[in-house]
Amino acid sequence: MSVPKLFTPTRIGDLEVPNRLVMAPLTRNRALPQGDVPHALNAEYYAQRATAGLIISEGTQISPEGKGYAWTPGIHSAEQVAGWRLVTDAVHQAGGRIAAQLWHVGRVSHTVLQPDGAAPVAPSAITPKARVYDGEGFVPSSAPRVLETDEMPRLVRDFVHAAKQARDAGFDAVEIHAANGYLLDQFLRDGSNRRTDAYGGSIANRARLLFEVAEAVAAVWDPGRVGVRLSPFSNFGDMTDSDPVATFGHAIEGLSGLGIGYLHMVEGQTGGTRELPPGADIQALRRRFKGSYIANNGYDRDLAIEAVETGRADAIAFGRLFIANPDLVDRLRHGAPLNPADQETFYGGTAKGYTDYPALRQAAA
Repeated sequence: MSVPKLFTPTRIGDLEVPNRLVMAPLTRNRALPQGDVPHALNAEYYAQRATAGLIISEGTQISPEGKGYAWTPGIHSAEQVAGWRLVTDAVHQAGGRIAAQLWHVGRVSHTVLQPDGAAPVAPSAITPKARVYDGEGFVPSSAPRVLETDEMPRLVRDFVHAAKQARDAGFDAVEIHAANGYLLDQFLRDGSNRRTDAYGGSIANRARLLFEVAEAVAAVWDPGRVGVRLSPFSNFGDMTDSDPVATFGHAIEGLSGLGIGYLHMVEGQTGGTRELPPGADIQALRRRFKGSYIANNGYDRDLAIEAVETGRADAIAFGRLFIANPDLVDRLRHGAPLNPADQETFYGGTAKGYTDYPALRQAAA
């Protein structure tokens, strides 16, 4: 019996990978509270999961302003780069590959998480019905301030600086986070972007910042090692758009024209149903992108195998299954039982629920 393509080597952009299972970015809130620095525990966690074809790191903020949750790592300081080097070295020593997800949360934040207690920033002064983790619990997002037009070059520079830092930290690729209701997604959608300048109004204007960021990041990395994450039909983060097919069709076509290596798409609701609104067609959007396509959301073994075999996706990203199953690739390859995940330990804490899930061999012993 032949091995399903899901478990065979391929290329994701310009990266050679040994299988088509991707570890999705997963916020776990376990950076050092002082300085948002990754440390040895994070290195152990990622190295345990290095059999994934590609690991995409948890969202890592590109600047202090980009932070929306307590104890999430950054990639804008020298200390953070040194911390991430511990992680990338551990992953590489275990035979893996890892991309850094570059993250600016925009309006999904709170004044207690912002420098000097400032208001979070956003394309428009619309407070989302979203909650953020402040270190003690989940609290409503604070009212944001509107970004001025002359601040856009600074935002692009922040993404470029973070991308350079990721290269110095030893990452194999970078992923621009433009999904799930965070800053670049906020600019893309007309439910959150009511601007009247060059960054608002038409679809072309709303996509402008995403294209400027992607082009600038691709100029300091091999474009084939740059990915972008999108969530066209997700309402996560209180997001809406009057015509997501048109909005994201334009965005995807533009990213493809920049030679970006891969598109990482949340199919349906983030962490929820795979159902799509009337008129939505993931494959129609996917066909507008020339690079590799990573599908995400609600995949199990059978659905993942089918998607890759039929060409609907080049690779499949798994999130929660990787939390509880560090050896998920082996478990899925052999159809082995899966560890259940402990949701009480998802966000913040210690090694419990982070690095103590047993691999198959440990469970057998």
